[in-house]
Amino acid sequence: MSFLAPLFLLGALSVALPVIFHLVRRTTRKRTPFGSLMFLRPAPPRLRQRNRLENLLLLLLRCAAIGLLALGFARPFFVTHDDTVLPAPEGARLVVLLDTSASMGRGDLWKQATDKALVALRTAKPGDEAAVLTFDREARTLVDFPAWNAVEANARLALAREQLAGINPTQAGTHLDQALIRAAEFLAEGTEAGTRRLRLVLISDLQQGSRLNGLQAHEWPRGMEVDVETVSPANSANTGLQAAGEVRSTARAAKDRVRLRVVNTADSAVEQFRVGWVGPDNTLSGPLVDVHVPPGQSRIFTLALTNLPAGVPRARLLGDLEPFDNEVHLLPPPQLHSTVGYVGGDTAEAGKEELFFVQRAFQATPRQTVEVRALDAVTAPARLEREPPSLLVMTGPPGEGLRAVVRARLAAGATVLAAPRSAEDAGRLLASLDLAAPDIEEVATARHALLGEIDFQHPVFAAFADVRYSDFTKVHFWRHRRLDADAITGARVPARFDDGDPALIEIPAGPGRVLLLTSGWHPADSQLALSSKFVPLLYSVLEYSGVRPPAPAQYLVGDRAPLSFARASGGGTATVVRPDGAVVSLVAGAPTFGGTDLAGVYVARLGEEELSFAVNLDPLESQTTPMLAEDLAGLGVPTARSAGELAVAAAREVQLHRADMENRQKLWRWLVLATLVILVVETWLAGRGSNRSAGPTEATA
Repeated sequence: MSFLAPLFLLGALSVALPVIFHLVRRTTRKRTPFGSLMFLRPAPPRLRQRNRLENLLLLLLRCAAIGLLALGFARPFFVTHDDTVLPAPEGARLVVLLDTSASMGRGDLWKQATDKALVALRTAKPGDEAAVLTFDREARTLVDFPAWNAVEANARLALAREQLAGINPTQAGTHLDQALIRAAEFLAEGTEAGTRRLRLVLISDLQQGSRLNGLQAHEWPRGMEVDVETVSPANSANTGLQAAGEVRSTARAAKDRVRLRVVNTADSAVEQFRVGWVGPDNTLSGPLVDVHVPPGQSRIFTLALTNLPAGVPRARLLGDLEPFDNEVHLLPPPQLHSTVGYVGGDTAEAGKEELFFVQRAFQATPRQTVEVRALDAVTAPARLEREPPSLLVMTGPPGEGLRAVVRARLAAGATVLAAPRSAEDAGRLLASLDLAAPDIEEVATARHALLGEIDFQHPVFAAFADVRYSDFTKVHFWRHRRLDADAITGARVPARFDDGDPALIEIPAGPGRVLLLTSGWHPADSQLALSSKFVPLLYSVLEYSGVRPPAPAQYLVGDRAPLSFARASGGGTATVVRPDGAVVSLVAGAPTFGGTDLAGVYVARLGEEELSFAVNLDPLESQTTPMLAEDLAGLGVPTARSAGELAVAAAREVQLHRADMENRQKLWRWLVLATLVILVVETWLAGRGSNRSAGPTEATA
């Protein structure tokens, strides 16, 4: 038997109290009234010895009650095995998590890491399970538990050595948080909590550019310990070159410049560097720019796009001892060109005011140009056939020469944004497009109408879903057209006025669609054209019509690059030429390309179409200053502790084990119950004995 709180056994010493009380107790004499003492013979009082125990049964019951109560408070339990040492789980598990990010390519870090991995694997006993995982942006399994168990115990280390010999550091970033979480899940997979010893060995340079946000508040498997084995180069100082913005254009090379950033670590002994362009023969071309960057700081400077060598612009940093992050590839973003056709009625003058606002809403940017063309019945058919617009904007019914053209565009899946000026124009516009035209009436409010109900899940309003941009109360509408949207087959109402009338109606027209605004942006209708919502609203409609914003030209190693042309070309096999010259074939219609594991320029081709994009190292990889293992412990990672801390933790585990055993048995309940029974019996015996204590009265004189 053992006790969870043995100090309470000291309370058993209080059994001496009943013994003392029984020894010093004086019997109270009972006084009896008597008439006269004259006939009694005087006699001296007789003394009796009082230092002997009386009522031994009562004494034993009282001592037993105190002893059982002290025993109950000590919380006894029966030990079925030696609980001073927890049973060691059989078949312990070991996972070696090896960092293969870009920063591990410095100096001899990789050799140090592989040597430490083999040393950690040698600690695995024949009955243990071991696995090897590598990580950069994501964790990968190099050797799993079944593969480890499938070979003989004396051949397992050779298996791990062979697998490690086939890998090298990559050029991807360090997502340490996701790697630790994945390794912990892999370690605890298929095991019951507390039944096995779980050990995770992390081997990394622990550079400060590692991502750790995902570690906060993560619940780790019970009993898992993380041993952190750090590797350090002879010189941890580093300076990196990064792109600080997009390359605007190379068309005006004499004027354009590109912004670059140089980051210098705090332990660097160098602060003077030079940057220049790299030619096709991998040598510097053109003049070099001097850059002064003190240790622990960064500087942004511009490099002129003049006298560029052939090929893709590539800048290089000189003066740094670690060259892994000293180059950056630069590409101007692809410029997307789209057209918007404007139909303002039978004559161009009729739509002059609405056209004015539309033309100024679609301003050219370095990445996208939108050309607004006013269409007329004479030139429109030929122009639409030669270069169909991405979006048609109509503020009135089309003329006779445009009706067939607009219908043809709808049949081809185009989008029409209709904002008729009156109820009559709205009816004629819908009729000209072969759409049902219910009764439409003109409504002019006494003050103004507001948008009271907006579906921010609709693609047109999705850009305003954020609470910072969803306030439309400052857009006032003076008049609008009222019609029953339910009378139009398949119609959808993404927005309504505060009186319940539809503000925007989406009407299907075969493969295409018509977005009908019941109140336009003419100043006589509303303040929409003068509000900050007008421009993003038109761009949302343009995007809804099928025009996607241009994809960026700069990515990080491991990013998935969108291949928008593959969807637009309607099939075919696309190929991607990697920076090392290898050609990768993609599945027809693949939306993205994920094989960006090398820094450099990738060229994707589909038929006659070509798309180029640059891939560079993660800027955080340049932050090579090592952090402390205690930083991981501060985020809740159960890292290995000192011998004293381990002893305290082991004692705590033993105590928890003992408490669990005592809680299952709960012997203290029976001891308390026995104490209560003894007290009841003692009370009954004490009461009975007091009634008998009154003996014959002895009178003395």
